[in-house]
Amino acid sequence: MIQVINGLVYGSFLYVLAVGLVLIFGLRRVTNFAHGSFFMLGAYVSYAAAAHLGFWTGMIVSVAALAVFGALLDRFVFRPLSREEPIVTLLVTFGLLFVLEDAVRTIWGKDYISVSAPEALSGSVTLFGSQFPTYRLFVIAVAIAVALGLAVWLRSTKVGLYVRASSVDPVTTAMQGVDTDRLSALVVAIGTGLAGLSGTIAGPLMALSPSMGGYIIIDCFIVVVTGGLTSFTGAFVAALVIGQFHNLGLVYVPEVASVIPLLIMAAVLGLRPQGLAGPRK
Repeated sequence: MIQVINGLVYGSFLYVLAVGLVLIFGLRRVTNFAHGSFFMLGAYVSYAAAAHLGFWTGMIVSVAALAVFGALLDRFVFRPLSREEPIVTLLVTFGLLFVLEDAVRTIWGKDYISVSAPEALSGSVTLFGSQFPTYRLFVIAVAIAVALGLAVWLRSTKVGLYVRASSVDPVTTAMQGVDTDRLSALVVAIGTGLAGLSGTIAGPLMALSPSMGGYIIIDCFIVVVTGGLTSFTGAFVAALVIGQFHNLGLVYVPEVASVIPLLIMAAVLGLRPQGLAGPRK
């Protein structure tokens, strides 16, 4: 049972990362290969800020810095490229990934860095007769809070309504007087901010390295595609499923663990090409 909970932990910060990608793709229709590097950058920014200001302030700084970076990225990269072929944006974001990785290597070096959990969450609790780190339960709680917060925002606020409408038909939404460019900047800022949050909460669970974003972006894309590209519910379910199989695979069949998420994605798309919760064509 403890391994199942560990799977939930991995699925939790994977969901926080993937749902940001869902937001960006849903409004901008951008296949953002640099999203994993935002995860990595968020972890390093939080680490640097936490060294002087503490873990919690470091988390806020990381989310805010990545959100600002996302708004600038939308203004100077995504918006100008919106009239280009999708392959152009894909190549630009792929190049951005390498630029950010090199920047982090220059600033922090290429050695692995360990991050400690905050003192308030450094203990453990008894679950099913075993000791389980409190911080890991905190990661699950963050994912639940993000899922509930996004659901309320998208379904119960005017801006959320505009976001949903623009993701379906941006032209008609703009004709109704909605500033879709400002809306897009907000959504991309939130999406990159969530990537920063995911990197921050993942920091105490995995060693920081400039290449950490390249590893997790594969599982992130698997979650998004398996869940249904623009579906928040699908991303949540897919993240939990992929998290379980990823963790159990590492424990019981480590030789093929990296292939299991790909096989799950292939099986889901074979039975339901639009993903678990994607709209029917």
